[in-house]
Amino acid sequence: MGTALVYHEDMTATRLLWDDPECEIECPERLTAALDGLRQRGLEERCQCLSVCEASEEELGLVHSPEYIALVQKTQTLDKEELHTLSKQYDAVYFHPDTFHCARLAAGAALRLVDAVLTGAVHNGVALVRPPGHHSQRAAANGFCVFNNVAIAARHAKQKYGLQRILIVDWDVHHGQGIQYIFEDDPSVLYFSWHRYEHGNFWPFLPESDADTVGRGRGQGFTVNLPWNQVGMGNADYLAAFLHVLLPLAFEFDPELVLVSAGFDSAIGDPEGQMQATPECFAHLTQLLQVLAGGRICAVLECPGVYPECSDSPDPSLDKPPTNSTCTVAEDSLSPCLDRPCHRPTPPICIAVALAVSGAALDLPPGVLHQEGSALREETEAWARLHKSQFQDDDLAALGKSLCLLDGILDGQIRSAIATTTALATAATLGVLIQRCVAHRGQRLLCVALGQLDRPLDLAGNGRILWLSIRGKEADIWSMFHFSTPLPQTTGGFLSFILGLVLPLAYGFQPDMVLMALGPAHGLQNAQAALLAAMLRSPVGGRILALVEEESILQLARTLAQVLHGETPPSLGPFSMASPEEIQALMFLKAQLEPRWKLLQVAAPPP
Repeated sequence: MGTALVYHEDMTATRLLWDDPECEIECPERLTAALDGLRQRGLEERCQCLSVCEASEEELGLVHSPEYIALVQKTQTLDKEELHTLSKQYDAVYFHPDTFHCARLAAGAALRLVDAVLTGAVHNGVALVRPPGHHSQRAAANGFCVFNNVAIAARHAKQKYGLQRILIVDWDVHHGQGIQYIFEDDPSVLYFSWHRYEHGNFWPFLPESDADTVGRGRGQGFTVNLPWNQVGMGNADYLAAFLHVLLPLAFEFDPELVLVSAGFDSAIGDPEGQMQATPECFAHLTQLLQVLAGGRICAVLECPGVYPECSDSPDPSLDKPPTNSTCTVAEDSLSPCLDRPCHRPTPPICIAVALAVSGAALDLPPGVLHQEGSALREETEAWARLHKSQFQDDDLAALGKSLCLLDGILDGQIRSAIATTTALATAATLGVLIQRCVAHRGQRLLCVALGQLDRPLDLAGNGRILWLSIRGKEADIWSMFHFSTPLPQTTGGFLSFILGLVLPLAYGFQPDMVLMALGPAHGLQNAQAALLAAMLRSPVGGRILALVEEESILQLARTLAQVLHGETPPSLGPFSMASPEEIQALMFLKAQLEPRWKLLQVAAPPP
């Protein structure tokens, strides 16, 4: 399975036939520019391109009234003056003789993508469509939108496949009030939208776009609006919104499908949105969503960013962040992949696994390399002596394999890896790997140690190692870079720990790689270890070395290999609320660390 790309060239047929400054930005070039960008970067050929058919009137009727569908159909025979007159009856809309055809193709593309994902033909995908859809309502066009493509796709998924929980993430800079109205009383659809709002002074100027609108009736609590009351929101703000608002709700909701209303007027360079999030940020947001719904994600284009050929007076300065952008999160400095384009070449080996005992049977997923290579014995012994640790012969051999995997990651030959060790040598091996990593070109290392693994006494205090120990009964902090916490026992506590603490720290620290060590009595279930590894992939581009005891490798290796290879982690099981003790430990750590780590500073300032 791969990623689908759904597109039809006929969707470029409509364009404005009269002068209207408000509507002229909705032009065919917005769509062709997006497609050209994919082709220039070789992405189109890496996707499965799917054919598109028009949505039937019955499918349109899943959302829209028969009278409205008939009205749009009649636009095929109207002349220019009649089209202009009809268009003025709606807010920010224009009709064209080809509008009905294009809008049916746009809805059909969303349906085709959902069918492909839910039947397993592809894992996920993107539909490049025009006209957009998230503003259109049951009986009205609105904001360039004719038929509500994402809402139709959601209703189709519920009707044809019996889905009971669908998450819609709307990251367009405008509020998708059409989707909100359609599902406001439906508890089977969780709708999340962030949007420029400015206390109701930004289009569509609706009081129901504010945070206090949460749905009604049975759907109360299933509408989540995050209104931006200022411009200049950047990468840190968008990530904080995901980590502290959307993802905690989404994990509890446990969707079977994720639909993204993917409007990119919320990115840097759009003169109307005036936001500062970089394109790389949206890749991170997408990867964070991939841990949900078995990775079944369908992104449907809403409003692409405004390209120069669609703007009368493009401002070149919009291509770079201002020097004094305003953000609710105090610092907009995240990983290098977010601060600037930082595209490492694809490593020849995606993931490698090395066992401490040669010849041990291990059922690995397809495409995972069973690594037998080792560092030179002289080098291995030198590292062991430097660490002042005694290794048995088998332990020394395992250390050599671990060093070989680490060097492969550091040199760009391996993306991620799993190494095994004996229980007695886990702590010593971890210490050697930490020293080897930070000695390599000034690497910054995030070390997540689980179980009975003591903090190395010689751990550098220069800010290049972020040490997080998950063990013991109480939270403890030695410095802003070295601390420990108990292992949460509830799903709610575990998710709060990852989303509210680990990932904000990881993005703020900007590590070059992650060293994840599961030592004696680590206490993690396979699904928990898999989720932790999957979530840590995003901040470091997958550069993770997992160190696991030999005794537990047969249970953990395949699951870890799958998620490091890009597959979705297994479910944590039924949701249970975090205990008071877990909440207290998390709040203690956040309060202590908040002065240094800006992505933890998400509370609203006093009025």
